[in-house]
Amino acid sequence: MSAAIRHHHYKPELKELSLWFGPDFRHYKYFGVPQPIYVALVNSESMGRFFNEAIKGQYSCRLVDPSRMRQQRWQDIRSAS
Repeated sequence: MSAAIRHHHYKPELKELSLWFGPDFRHYKYFGVPQPIYVALVNSESMGRFFNEAIKGQYSCRLVDPSRMRQQRWQDIRSAS
């Protein structure tokens, strides 16, 4: 893995790349990312460098709000009980 990028996930049908950064696991989603870019990221010698050169600023993105995710998980747990 990478020191900067802690985890990654790709949805090819949506061309949506999810990346988790740093020790606090900030989660960003990038939209319109072609699958060859994802494959190149995963196979790169340095994912952080590849990200900075080929992804950052090239695709629209948004920060996934962790508080909303926690709230949704809590609601899911409550509704399952």
